[in-house]
Amino acid sequence: MRSPFRFSLLAVLAAPFLMLASCGNGGADSNLTVQADPVANVAAEQGRPWTEVVVKTEEGGYRVGNPDAPIKFLEYGSRSCPACYAFATTGFTPLMENYVSTGRVSYEFRDYLIHPQDLGLALLGRCVGEERFFPMLDQMFEAQPQFAEKERGLAPQRVQQLRSMPAPQAAPQWMEALGYVDFVKQRGVPQSKVDACLADQDAIAELVRMMRHASNELGVRGTPTFFINGEQVQSGIIWSDIEPQIRAAGAR
Repeated sequence: MRSPFRFSLLAVLAAPFLMLASCGNGGADSNLTVQADPVANVAAEQGRPWTEVVVKTEEGGYRVGNPDAPIKFLEYGSRSCPACYAFATTGFTPLMENYVSTGRVSYEFRDYLIHPQDLGLALLGRCVGEERFFPMLDQMFEAQPQFAEKERGLAPQRVQQLRSMPAPQAAPQWMEALGYVDFVKQRGVPQSKVDACLADQDAIAELVRMMRHASNELGVRGTPTFFINGEQVQSGIIWSDIEPQIRAAGAR
């Protein structure tokens, strides 16, 4: 069931930036025809696998794979969204192993904030740099259920207090309360870097710009939202829904 959440980002702007978004994009299109993909594999330069070629894009996302891949797969996702978890846990491995590794498909992830804790999650997930971005993203999604359980265990008064705070102020406290600070520290991110990333006003401004572009220019309204070669995928949130559409793109 899709449910709306209002999320405010303060601060690099004169007034709070308000988003109305939802988690989940509906069911699959059962009438899709799977076609063979005629696009030839492309070898990466210098023997480096495409699954290790990661760059930050001009739009603010992170892309893995061949930058000239004929099929460009883009996801707007929330790290706390159960529907995004469904795609990540069913699709990340086959997407990497069967498509990105061939050089035929690139995959870009752009954070789209729909829950109050998402600002802190995005800041921590993006501060590890290009090389570690996708491993951290994958691990955050894998651990999502345990953090959701911690959120359900928070006292209502504490949740209300956090929700009433400006988003950048609340972000470090959400990360402490839900255990994400310890999570990233266990993965080699020192406390000093955690503090710096959660206070990074430039990174917050970049996330605001990326979300505004997604909402105002691309029509993103919820997560996950997928694009294949610039065209929004109209349905599907698990790999068995999405893979046929990626394969069909190769036949065009």
